[in-house]
Amino acid sequence: MNARGLVDVLVPRGGRDLIQTVVRDSTVPAIETGEGNCHVYLDASAPVDRSVEIVLNSKAQRVGVCNAAETLLVHRDAAQNVLPAVLKALHEAHVVLHADAATAALAPAEVPTVAATDEDWATEYLSLDLAVKVVDDLDEAIAHIQRYTTGHTEAIVTDDLAAAEQFSSRLDTAAIMVNASTRFTDGAQFGLGAEIGISTQKAPREGADGVGRVTTTKWIAYGDGHVRP
Repeated sequence: MNARGLVDVLVPRGGRDLIQTVVRDSTVPAIETGEGNCHVYLDASAPVDRSVEIVLNSKAQRVGVCNAAETLLVHRDAAQNVLPAVLKALHEAHVVLHADAATAALAPAEVPTVAATDEDWATEYLSLDLAVKVVDDLDEAIAHIQRYTTGHTEAIVTDDLAAAEQFSSRLDTAAIMVNASTRFTDGAQFGLGAEIGISTQKAPREGADGVGRVTTTKWIAYGDGHVRP
């Protein structure tokens, strides 16, 4: 971390403590690969079957990775229709549900929940745990994500193109998934070859700089219920 002049750049890949140690102590330039407090938001028009498939894949397909979902937000207008089926599927996948009061009230009788705390919204569990919250509208969902995001991946499930475009444009994050699982944020999945990390910072490149070279890339993927095998 201190071999400046011998090492050009460090790309820490691992847990939060490793990444923050490199960011704090390194004198060598570092590309900060982000923690993944990723969100899935079910909008007012989110279909039940697609919601179940995308949430389940985002959370439970592989839990110990940075592109796994850690928080589920659900529009109040969709909650009664969508949440019971989503919560039941998550429970059957052995996911522990850290739920706000509105979510707990809609959980089927056979699906236990634990009361969510403020700490849950900021936690990257990397385990079979998921924080769940009912929000009033798209604005509240975006505000919640803006407060707690680590800038990695956020997903929206919706049949409303205008809502998808608002979600995509207003969130400053490395990747946005529209009707697709958060698990697709991956170098190989993006066609970039073997992955060495997911950058959540804005780092310029070598050589002469102009405005075009000091901009960053934001990935927006439009799916049709796509989930990762």
